[in-house]
Amino acid sequence: MKVWKRVAPIVLALSLLTGCAAGAQNPGDGNVYLDMVQLEEVEIEAEAVAMAAAPALPDSMIPVASGTKVVKNAKATIDYSNIADGYVMVNYTATTDKQIKVKLVSPSTANEYYQYNLTPGQWTTFPLSDGNGEYKVSVMEHTGVDRKYAVVASVTFEAAMADEFAPFLRPNQYVDYANAVNTIAKAKELTENIADPLEKVQKVYDYVVENLTYDKERAANVQSGYLPVLDSVLAEKKGICFDYAALMTGMLRSQGVPCKLVTGYAGTAFHAWISVWTEEAGWVDGAIYFDGTTWQRMDPTFASSGHSSEAILKYIGDGANYTTKYLY
Repeated sequence: MKVWKRVAPIVLALSLLTGCAAGAQNPGDGNVYLDMVQLEEVEIEAEAVAMAAAPALPDSMIPVASGTKVVKNAKATIDYSNIADGYVMVNYTATTDKQIKVKLVSPSTANEYYQYNLTPGQWTTFPLSDGNGEYKVSVMEHTGVDRKYAVVASVTFEAAMADEFAPFLRPNQYVDYANAVNTIAKAKELTENIADPLEKVQKVYDYVVENLTYDKERAANVQSGYLPVLDSVLAEKKGICFDYAALMTGMLRSQGVPCKLVTGYAGTAFHAWISVWTEEAGWVDGAIYFDGTTWQRMDPTFASSGHSSEAILKYIGDGANYTTKYLY
C-alpha cells in the first residue's frame, strides 16, 4: 500500500437538506436531550436520492474507535480519537425503534451540513471531508413529531489532519470497502504492477462500466438512506450511479489512490464525479464523472501529457465550471 505524502476530494446528495431550526429542549418524555432541531425533507433530484482469501488492508487503514477522545452517555458514543486520520466514529448504543441520524457540520462555508442515517448498535465511520478546521458532530433521535429530532449527544472539535489525503484513502459509511474482500481482490488484480494513479483509474473504470449494467428497477425504487454493499454490487454486476461511484472509489482507495467521491453541479446540472490525486497534477477533478445519464471517463493521460483537446483541458481547468456540494 503506497501512502501518499504531499509534495513542495449517489443516498448521492442524500444529504441535500436545506436547513435546521432550533426547537424546545427536554420534551418531557423522560429522555435527556441536549437540543432539538427540525430537519427539512430531503430534496430528491432523480438519482441523487441514492446517495454499510483476499488481500487484507493494513491495520493503519482500518478505522477504529480508539477510545482516547470520547463523548458518551446512556444513548450514544462519539469517538473522535482519530481526527488526524480524517474520520470520526459513532455508535448509538441504546435500544430504539426510532430513526437515528448523524449531523456533521464542517468548516466549509460552501457546503451544506452533512446528514447520515445511523444503524443502532454498531460503529459507523464518517469522513472529515473538508480538511482542517472546526467540526461539530451530533447524534439525533427522531421525536415522533413531524420532522423534529432531538440531539442526544454532540461534540465540537478542531481537526488537524496528518495529511490532506487522510479522509480519501480510508473506508467510511458511503465507501465501505473495509470488509469487501472480493472488491479489494479484484482491484488488486486489475492494477497489478501499475504505478501510475491515472492508469489505475482507467483499469478500474473500464472494468466497472464494461461489467456492470444500470439497474433501472433499483433506480426507480431506491429509498433515501440507501448504501451500496460493494461485494454485492460486484457479484450482481448491476447498480445505480451511487453503486458505480462507491465501487470505483473503494477499489481505487484500496490500492492506495487518494480518491474523492464528489457530488455537486457542473454549470446548473446535477453532477457526480470522482477526483484522484497524482504527484504530477495534484487533484484531478472530473477524472470520472456522471453526466446525468451515464458514467464518462476523461482521457487518463491529460494531466501529465496534455494530449487531450484544448476545450476539455480548458473546461476541467476552470474551477468555476464545478460547484462541489458534498465529498465522501
